This record gives sequence, C-alpha cells and structure tokens, in this order.
Amino acid sequence: MMQLVEEIKNVVDVLRKGGIILYPTDTVWGIGCDATNPEAVAKIYKLKQREDSKSMLVLIDTPGRIPSYISEMPEIAWDLIELADKPLTIIYPKAKNLASNLVAPDGSIGIRVANHEFCSKLIGRFARPIVSTSANISGKPFPKSFDEIDLAIKKGVDYVVSPEFDNPVSDKPSGIIMLGTNGEVKVIRE
Repeated sequence: MMQLVEEIKNVVDVLRKGGIILYPTDTVWGIGCDATNPEAVAKIYKLKQREDSKSMLVLIDTPGRIPSYISEMPEIAWDLIELADKPLTIIYPKAKNLASNLVAPDGSIGIRVANHEFCSKLIGRFARPIVSTSANISGKPFPKSFDEIDLAIKKGVDYVVSPEFDNPVSDKPSGIIMLGTNGEVKVIRE
C-alpha cells in the first residue's frame, strides 16, 4: 500500500510544476491544479472542453485560509461553514490572489473547505488552494466513482492519485450557496 505521505509529496511536486491532477475529494473525483497558476487553470478548461467563462471552485484545508482569497469575509460565512453537515461550496464576492481565469466574470469565486483526509493534508502541504472541478468532459454526467471517469480525462492529466485514497463524504457534488456584498444569501444547489 502506497503511503499517504509519499503520495502527497508526489502530487505536490506535480502541482508546483504547473501540472494538473485527478484526485479524490470529499464529494466526487476532481480535476485540480494550483489555483494561483493561470496556465495550469487553462489546461483544465482545455481538458474539460469547457468555456473559461464558467468558473471553477477551489478547495482549501481550513476556514482560516479563506480571507487570503477574498476581499471581505461575510460574517454569516463562518456560521454556514460551522453548521454545514455535508460538503458546502460558498461563492464569495471579490476574489483575490487567485488565477484571473479562475475567477467568475463578476469577480466571485466558489470556495469549499475540504472535509477529506487526503485533500486536507494535500492542501495543507501545498499551502495554496487547489482547483476542484468534476472529472468529466463538460456537459457529460459527473462520475460517481473512479471507474466511471472517462479515459480521456485519466490520460489528459499529469498525475492520477491512487484510488486507495478515495473516501468520499458524499457521492454527489457539494451544495452551493452564494453570498452577496450586502449580506444576501442565495441557495444555488442544495
């Protein structure tokens, strides 16, 4: 069995070189890269055959890192994160310190605190947010397991994390809540 520490070291090396990865998250398998590297982000859009106007979310390891990537942390966000009983992506206004092609045209960004041992340790070691988008070609159904991932995706990434680290909290995408600059809360996906 490959050790967790060794696998994380391998993945971090790929991310630091601008590579893209296929990895398990707390929901579905994701395609990821360094969320601060626009060239790496562009590779994901190309692999997914997705318009770059459709933004992707980022994963972080602890809520305390969120203020590094948005201009203002709405107070309600802390409560939402603390009370969430399933994976929750929050869309925040005014993203900063992220690849510009990752941020939505309105300046917002979706951020989720990963609740998954492998993801959390990977992000902690990498010390930067990691892009997370479902491991499918745009418009096709998202895979519920590693075996359902399209071969084009598996061959199109620079590194595939060992499926032994797959331990999802949920087998579907996260819930999504959008927070506005004036305290508005909008549920996008439950």
